[in-house]
Parts: sequence; C-alpha cells; structure tokens
Amino acid sequence: MKKKYILILIILLIPFAVMAQEFGLVLNQYADLGSREANDVYFEYNAQLVPRFLLLFDDTNPESNFLGSFFISAGMTLGYSEKFVYVPELLRTELAMQWGGLGLSAGRFVYTTPLAFLADGLYDGVKVSYSSGLGHFSFNAFYTGFLYKKNAYIEMTDNDRTINSNAFAYSDFLNTYFAPPRVMASFDWEHLAIADILRMNAALTAQFDLTNSVTRYHSQYLTFKMGLPYNSFFFELGLILSLSQTGSNNDMNTALAGEFGVYWALPTSYNSRLSLNAQYASGKTGSLFESFIPINTKNPGDIFQARMTALTVFDLAYRARYTDQLGVHISAKYFMQNDLFTINNFSIAGEQNNGHFLGPELFAALSFSPLSDLYFNFGGGLFLPALGNNWTSSDPIWLIKLAVIFTVY
Repeated sequence: MKKKYILILIILLIPFAVMAQEFGLVLNQYADLGSREANDVYFEYNAQLVPRFLLLFDDTNPESNFLGSFFISAGMTLGYSEKFVYVPELLRTELAMQWGGLGLSAGRFVYTTPLAFLADGLYDGVKVSYSSGLGHFSFNAFYTGFLYKKNAYIEMTDNDRTINSNAFAYSDFLNTYFAPPRVMASFDWEHLAIADILRMNAALTAQFDLTNSVTRYHSQYLTFKMGLPYNSFFFELGLILSLSQTGSNNDMNTALAGEFGVYWALPTSYNSRLSLNAQYASGKTGSLFESFIPINTKNPGDIFQARMTALTVFDLAYRARYTDQLGVHISAKYFMQNDLFTINNFSIAGEQNNGHFLGPELFAALSFSPLSDLYFNFGGGLFLPALGNNWTSSDPIWLIKLAVIFTVY
C-alpha cells in the first residue's frame, strides 16, 4: 500500500525538481451522460490535475544559433464510471534542442502521422529533424509499452483488446497499467509551400508487435497527403498503403486507407468554415485487400464508437468563432462498413454485419472562454442506427458532454 502512494507522489512531484522558468497548473474536468442501448444510461466523470514546468535555455554565443527547452508534466486523474478510480500518469515530458535547421527531441511527446487516424498521440522516444529549402525531414523512433493503456489507444489485435479490457489495479500494477508493447519508427517529410502554393506531407511508418501473442501483428505504412488552396477554398487528399504480417507464418496482407476534404472559409465578419470530409479504410475484398488496421484506435465519431477499420465516414461540419470568447461546432456524419466480415469494436449489441449502412450521427458543441484561463465546452447529439440497414430496430444513442478547463500560470 505504501508503494502505491509513493508512486503517486513521485509522478506528481517530478516537475518540482526542475529549475523551471515557467510553471503552470491545469485542472481538466469532463462529464458524459449518455446511452449505449435502450434503457442503458451511463454517467462518466473525470478530473485531472496537471502540474507542468517549462525551462528555456540557449547559448550565450550568438553565432551558435542554439535554442533548447525542457518541458515536463504529470497528472493524477480521478474518474468515475460505475466506481471511482484514480490513476497517475506521466504526460508530455520532452527535452528539445535546435541548432539552426537541425533539431533533436527526446522523451515523451506528441507524434502525428500525415493522416491522423493512423497514429496520433503521446509516445516515448526520440526525434531527429532537419529543415531546409527542400522541406522538413524527421526520423522518429518510439516505444509504447510504458504508456498508460487507457490513453494510448493501442488496440490492433484481439490480444491488445484483452490487455486493455483488464481493469487497472494497484495490486497488480505492472500487468494492468501499461499499453501493449510495440516499437515504432517513422521517416517523415513535409513541405508547406511547393511553388508557393502546394502543401505536401509523406511518411514511411512501421510498427512491430513485441507481445508474446502467437497472433503478433507487424505493419508498415506509406502515407501521402497534399493540400491545395484556391481562393477561399482548401482541398486535401491523403492516401495510405499498408502492408502487414500476421501469425507465426508472417502472412503478408495489403490494405488501403484515404481521406478527402474540402474546406470553405465563409465570407463572414467572423471566422467561420464549412467543410466536407470523407475517410475510408479498406475491409476484406476477396484476395486483393485485407482490413486496414490503424496503430491508434480512436473513434471517428463524437458518439458512435468504432475504430477506423473497414469503415467509411462522411462528415459535413460547420465551425465558427463569433468572438474571442464564443465558438460553435456542428457536424453531421454518416457511417458505412466496407465489408460484412470484419469485426469492429461497435458499442451496439446484436448482429453487426447484416448491412453496410450503419446510420447517421448529429452533434453540436458550444465553447465559451470568459477568461483566458477558463474554458467551457458543452455539447450533445444523437446517433440513429435505425436510419441504416444494420441495426434497423435499435433505439437512438444519445450523449451530453461537458468539459471545464482551468489553467493557472
């Protein structure tokens, strides 16, 4: 029991050991009230206290062109979902150094692939980058096995789902806290203005399964994304080609994913945007393609829970910032499954592979920041499975969300 409280104290007090130039304290609170099925109402609440420090340093020699920073943050989360839980977590903790165009980062920091539904989140590792007239190049190497599993969203196999579904317990900390172990490596390139107009991103990413499962899943991804502005419009197109090896025989499979978006900056006196976005992840199509498996499993919907596997999502959205304090987000999405074989992590019970059309989701959120250090976000919506052909007799699933963020610098 003493070890438990010592661990919590160490994680929360690590930042205080740093001679910091800037100190901050953030209190995040999130509450969800919603339904999963008819007459199945749930309530979830999470409060996270995050102390954080930033230390900036540079070389006094002006010719060295050196800049550096050390950022560290940790958190304690108190959550309630049928019972109370409290979980410590080391958050973003990064040492970053820059010598002109050459950069080096090490620690725990955010990494995102050009198409964010492939990989997006905190990872432990190193990053080496170089910027020149040809663009920004970076090499990243990561390990996932020290992350807190509920926030890492590593769920590529049935074995991963088993690891993540085991409830966290201090009495069995080593076996119930950490995410499935994987090694990741990625070589990325980005150019923001080819010919002063075209934005391009590309990445070659690989992940290797270090679990002891006989169904280990290794995969490699070639990602390409381009963006083109035209007057008040912006067009984006992204593609992913995936190769994977599964099982003891390392059977080779191929999968595809992609994204297309059109964004229109509306001619209003305030900042507002209308967008249409489509995301696609292949399912099993005979012997040609297998199901696309992303590294991070994050829901593409605000209400409907599904990983981006054998799924197509259409999203029509409106965003506006009426004032510096007040904003709104309204979206209408429609979900389709691309085959009738792949088992997804749908939260709706019953037969889930009878039809391709899963149903629409409507969601709206209002954000309000009366002070620079106080932020509110209130939203809600419906997912309507009966408007598809897969769950024709299912009742609507509804959700109301409230987030409050308070920051002390």
